[in-house]
Amino acid sequence: MSRICEITGKSVITGNRVSHSNIKTKRRFYPNLQTKKFYVPEEDAWITLKVSAQGIRNINKKGIMACLKDAEKMGLIKL
Repeated sequence: MSRICEITGKSVITGNRVSHSNIKTKRRFYPNLQTKKFYVPEEDAWITLKVSAQGIRNINKKGIMACLKDAEKMGLIKL
């Protein structure tokens, strides 16, 4: 399964690991993903999402249905 947030679309990015002698080698920066269950009162059901910490904050701020609709518009999930 890919490391992509289902709400915000955050994914792995690449960069350089820089040693003390300034040698650069490729590395990967992973998003802070959590597997979390959310209750959707409109559907009276629990859903499990793989979301980043920022995605959890967005859900707490806007609500689960608003975030799911935004994610559907971006093409991240299907309702």
